[in-house]
Amino acid sequence: MITTFVGFLDATYLTVQHYFGAIPFCVITTGCETVLTSEWHKIFGIPVAFIGAIYYLFLFLLTIAYLDSGRRGLMLLAASATPIGFIASIWFVYLQFFVLKEICSYCVVSALTSTTLFIIGILIIVNHKRSKLSTRSTQL
Repeated sequence: MITTFVGFLDATYLTVQHYFGAIPFCVITTGCETVLTSEWHKIFGIPVAFIGAIYYLFLFLLTIAYLDSGRRGLMLLAASATPIGFIASIWFVYLQFFVLKEICSYCVVSALTSTTLFIIGILIIVNHKRSKLSTRSTQL
């Protein structure tokens, strides 16, 4: 839950900065302006950061709903959605390193967050499958 919230804050901050026409100060790296104003910072006219904020908010709300209801399907849905963020992160990290040759520290936070969520998602799905298998074997 904390990881989704960190991703949401990071992406929301970049979204707000975008709509205010500001480029956030790069904390560790120096390439934020290059990355955040590149031709790849929007998809169909929508800022990538906004899409990321929606993605992280979706996962955050699913996690809250799961914690509130205990319905496993909600957590499985969230876990199943994590490859989307992971694949997007791989693509954007590739663009930063090999095309733009600049790194945005906020984007690195998002990539680390997406990767962490993907690993957690895999663990949730594997655990669920093991649980189903052990339930079946005890029923036999």
